[in-house]
This record gives sequence, structure tokens and C-alpha cells, in this order.
Amino acid sequence: MNNKIQTVSVVIGIALASAVHAQTPSRDVSADASKYPTRLIRMTVGFTAGGAVDVSGRVIAQRLSEALGQSVIIDNRPGADGIIAAELVAKSPPDGYTLSYVSSGHTMNPPFRTKMPYHPLKDFAPVSMVAVGAQTLVVNPSLPARNVKELVALARTRPHQINFASSGAFGPTHLAGELLKSLAGIDIVHVPYKGGGLAVNDVIAGQCEMTFIGAPVSLPHVRTGRLRLLAVTTAKRMSTLPDVPTVAESGYPDFDVVASYSVLAPTGTPAAIVSRLSGELAKIAGQRDIREKLATLGIEPVGSTPEQLTATMQAELARWTKLAQSLGLKQE
Repeated sequence: MNNKIQTVSVVIGIALASAVHAQTPSRDVSADASKYPTRLIRMTVGFTAGGAVDVSGRVIAQRLSEALGQSVIIDNRPGADGIIAAELVAKSPPDGYTLSYVSSGHTMNPPFRTKMPYHPLKDFAPVSMVAVGAQTLVVNPSLPARNVKELVALARTRPHQINFASSGAFGPTHLAGELLKSLAGIDIVHVPYKGGGLAVNDVIAGQCEMTFIGAPVSLPHVRTGRLRLLAVTTAKRMSTLPDVPTVAESGYPDFDVVASYSVLAPTGTPAAIVSRLSGELAKIAGQRDIREKLATLGIEPVGSTPEQLTATMQAELARWTKLAQSLGLKQE
């Protein structure tokens, strides 16, 4: 199994300009783009309020509103691990007024599904990867496991008895659990929810024993002792959580699941609008108070260019396609 899994790290800085704007607007929109924006902008989030995507998205949306001089509102459209919200954007007019704030599940989802209502690359204009972070592996404090090795050992003595919650089927939090199952050879049971907040609530309540969930959701509960933090899912330790070990260093070097947070527009959105949005998001990512605020959520700001985001999305889609074939895991 280890030989089949090729870990592809998120690389910020690779420019593939030729892949970004293959779309050509069907009309001359230069005049419209020069005035953009003139009204409210809607940014969809495919999860319930309180989850990692929602929490970080609201931080970004508020500051983007100030930068653009127009309201940027979060529109929660939970379901199918973000697919419902993304589909709405893919089919919206490419005018810059309907955007999607997505997690890394945007490119993780498709290889594990037999049907998709859109193509994760062709139907979207990448704007910017705003930030990266890690999923956190947390457990209910009543579970007698204080690190990954103890959790794996416990799971081996309790096959099919430990439940792991996720924010949705075939998204990052689900696939992190499936990857651990495969690498560690354990039998834990997946329980999907419609958002990270709901998943975490049931782990706190003891309905599920563990979850892989975004740091913005888990850390407040870790600090109050309602959850126990065992590890992060990135290949290397996060600078925002330097004392927390990774699953990889706990004995599973092929384990690498990055949580990314990006803004996408419908394909065909004028390059001038994409460039304006990307530039503002890069400025926001570099602002000290935003960096400090996101750091408390366990997230590192990025503010990539559209070209860099395109390169990362292509690499991640290829990576998860290979893993889907290796695991033989598919949703009909």
C-alpha cells in the first residue's frame, strides 16, 4: 500500500499561466470589469455555520468587503461535502458576483464519485488559495488514547467499535480517516455529517469517539478540555501548532492531508475581475491582524495567484485520483 500512495505536497509558487484562463468571455466585458464591483457579492460555503470552511471564510469575507467597498456575504449551502454550493457557482453568471469559498475537498471529492455535476477544474476560474492548515485528529477525552499509536492499538482491540465523524462523505475529513484505516490496518466506522460543527458536537457528546476536523473547529474545544488533540494531518508540523505531532511522524510517513481554503469563480469570469479579487486577497493574507487571527485558528495565510492555485489543484486532483484507484473506494 505504501508504494502506491505518492504524497504530493501543496506547492505554492508553481506558475502554470497557460492553464488558468482557458475560458474566453463570450462578449466584451472590459467596461463592466473596470467598474467592478458595483453591488453585493455572494460567496458560497458548502457547509453549515461553525465549521472550518465557514469560520475562516467569514474572516476573509469581512475584510474583502472593506477592500472592495461592497458587501461580501457568506451563503451557506451545506450538503454533499461542498458539491451543492460549488455547483451553484459553476452554473452562475461569470460576472464576479457569485464566488465559492472551498476546502481541499473540491479536488478530493471527484475521484471518489461516479457522478459529478461539474468538473472541478474546467468549470471554475481559480482566484486565490487564501490559506492552508491541517485537519486535526481529536478524540473524546473518555477514550483511553493520548497519541496516534495508542489510538491505533485501541482500535485493533475494538474492531468496528470506534466511530469517526466527518463533515461529509468523501471530503477531507472522511478521506483522512480512510487513509489512516488503510495505512494502519484498522477497522473504524465512518459517520458523515453535514458540517464540521455538527461532527465535533457529537464527538464531544460521545456519540462518536473521534474525528479528523479542521483546526478552526477543534482548537476552541481542545483549549477547554472537551476534546483531546492527538495529531495534525500534514506531512510536517504546522508553524501555528509547533508542539502537535503529525500522523506521519507517529509511524505513517505516507499520511499527508492538507486543508486548504480557496476562492473560485465561474469559468468565463473576466480576467480583470479575477485579477482584482486575487490581488485583494493577497493583500488581506499579508495583513498582520489577519495573520494573527487565522493563526489562532491553526491556519497559515497564503494569498496565492490564480496560476499557483491552478497548479496546486491539478496536482491534488491527480494525487487523489491515484489514491481512489488504490483504495478501490467509490460512491455510487
